[in-house]
Amino acid sequence: MNLTDLAERYDERLRTGDFADVDASANGLQVGPDEAEIERVAFAVDAAEQTIEEASAWGADALVAHHGVSWGGIERVTGRDYRRIAPLIRSDMALYVSHLPLDAHPDLGNAAGVADVLGLDSREPFGRMGPEHIGQRGRGEFTVPKIHDRLAAELDTGGQEVQVFDFGPETVEDVAIVTGSGVDWLDEAVSVGADALITGEGKQKVFHEAREAGINVFLAGHYATETFGVQSLQSLTEEWDVETTFIDVPTGL
Repeated sequence: MNLTDLAERYDERLRTGDFADVDASANGLQVGPDEAEIERVAFAVDAAEQTIEEASAWGADALVAHHGVSWGGIERVTGRDYRRIAPLIRSDMALYVSHLPLDAHPDLGNAAGVADVLGLDSREPFGRMGPEHIGQRGRGEFTVPKIHDRLAAELDTGGQEVQVFDFGPETVEDVAIVTGSGVDWLDEAVSVGADALITGEGKQKVFHEAREAGINVFLAGHYATETFGVQSLQSLTEEWDVETTFIDVPTGL
């Protein structure tokens, strides 16, 4: 498959252009020539030195990542930027990145993956960011321990515990999800009547805000809640007769 065709397929499926004004990440093809033949694609949550090197050693023609190397422009390719970009160029390996578009996608996205783990019904967009939503909200019937145990069992937490602030109802029926660093959407979760907010990592203030609002908060790990999107893209890419691999480097954070 041609690289341009591959990137255009991703862009169309993920609505990449719609997030241009709301996402600091330079989504789409971040590194690579206009034309190249793609036979092997590696997938990873983070485009870091380790994942880039492992993708190169595997012989990938392209790496697809959720967190890329460009967040609003690169003025100088030195230090960490050089150490990440240089092996891509040496290996003639492209880098495609999807940040918020991959959080948001209703079927392939990270929030959708967490909702699938819980088997949520009646899903709708949640987590407004400008004109877009980057999360999901759905319904089910759970106890707080049941949600904790299912997240702990199904997510790649790197051996770290799923944290719970159990300040809300014992029976959870309405669940809001924003993966990664999503505690800033706590007020929105409260305003729509959610019983719980599931996200990745927390901030000091969320403990008191959750207790004062009477809502349950689950912190399941930034990495752990954001493996779903790239793995969904991996499955999609395999349908196009491209060989793939997933490079799993859990951070425990």
